[in-house]
Amino acid sequence: MSAPISNVRPEPDRVLVDIVDYVLNFQVDSTLALDTARNCLIDTLGCGLEALTYPACTKLMGPIVPGTIVPNGAKVPGTSFQLDPVQAAFNIGAMIRWLDFNDTWLAAEWGHPSDNLGGILATADWLSRNAVATGKKPLSMKDVLIAMIKAHEIQGCIALENSFNKVGLDHVLLVKLASTAVVGQMIGLTRDELINAVSLAFVDGHSLRTYRHAPNTGSRKSWAAGDATSRAVRLALIAKTGEMGYPSVLTAKTWGFYDVLFKGNEFKFQRPYGSYVMENVLFKISFPAEFHSQTAVEAAMTLHGKLAETGKKVEDIKKITIRTHEAAIRIIDKKGPLDNPADRDHCLQYMIAVPLIHGRLTASDYEDGIAKDQRIDTLRAKMECVEDPQFTKDYHDPEKRSIANALTVEFNDGSKFDEIVVEYPIGHKRRREDGIPLLVEKFRTNLARRFPAKQQEAILAVSLDQATLEAMPVNEYVDLYVI
Repeated sequence: MSAPISNVRPEPDRVLVDIVDYVLNFQVDSTLALDTARNCLIDTLGCGLEALTYPACTKLMGPIVPGTIVPNGAKVPGTSFQLDPVQAAFNIGAMIRWLDFNDTWLAAEWGHPSDNLGGILATADWLSRNAVATGKKPLSMKDVLIAMIKAHEIQGCIALENSFNKVGLDHVLLVKLASTAVVGQMIGLTRDELINAVSLAFVDGHSLRTYRHAPNTGSRKSWAAGDATSRAVRLALIAKTGEMGYPSVLTAKTWGFYDVLFKGNEFKFQRPYGSYVMENVLFKISFPAEFHSQTAVEAAMTLHGKLAETGKKVEDIKKITIRTHEAAIRIIDKKGPLDNPADRDHCLQYMIAVPLIHGRLTASDYEDGIAKDQRIDTLRAKMECVEDPQFTKDYHDPEKRSIANALTVEFNDGSKFDEIVVEYPIGHKRRREDGIPLLVEKFRTNLARRFPAKQQEAILAVSLDQATLEAMPVNEYVDLYVI
């Protein structure tokens, strides 16, 4: 005879409690984290502005029901839309992720912590406009930066030791989780309500990685994070009504997250929550490419120059050996036809071939017009990926966090170039001095895509000054970006 099931409601799982206590109690005092968060903010918004030049992205923008007007709603930068915070979070989240050009975190799980800005900025703007309308004080942009630091930390620290992709789940699960926690704090949830909200994020359905992998790679990967961060705002608002949570959502036998979706394993943690992730985040500065390929693209650009110097042509190439790390092979080592831009920007060989041929890699290089160049597929067929165990080890080393790639080109005449090795991409913490000026130029370029000169200068005057930005009300800052 089976034992009866206990119906005693347990204490909340420790993972939930730790997230909530961190969000409610941790004081951000790291100058480095705040400064990096400001750079992350402008880079992330700039990525969204560039995405608005692509109809595939803009077709998803706006209210769910056309013509809907939301008094004191959140505004979507680069557009004229003013929406409820849930749909605004989707809009902002989708546009900043669309071109795969915003920041990256690489560990056992990878992802893009600035995806959380969709929910954070939409909620902060909505709260601020309603506060002003009732004579209260709006949130400041420092509140946004702090929320970004905490969302980065939650997503990134869980990712350090826990691989969701290995059980078929997409990393946007962590966006939903982190956004729920910080947005819940922003809207004033009590500790118990916030624990409920975070539990709802775990008990929710979760995205499969189907849309990121052959043979189904597709454009949902460009709006999945927008979907996740907007769902987080919705769950936080549900919890605000007093809706109950599920305290053992992770550990419940048979029905909990661990047993259902994580092969019975509990989460492991390398470090307590602080400001480590924002301080060490990776920026995509030069190339809109999946991050495991960033150093390979940089090496390919160097090789393009060597081809020009020596008078050799890509048609002379016999073989290209790519010495790389395990994660790159697992994610972006791809053979066969590439059906769409989402397929191409997750193919290591494609992202090497284009700069070898053209000396560049831009978002438009993933479109059909460039992809039909037969030289690209010819070069792809000549490439071979080989794992270097040391590269893999250094990739996981918390003191290094390298993303190394090395390229060797051999020619039909038997000659070859010396191997080009790049361990740390330009967006790495170890290369901040070189990278940040380029990041600012990237922001300037993206502002120019959308705004007249006077508006660009107004945005830059605030955005490039830490103290001025931190003090500015959120609604006033977002208004700078309105079309």
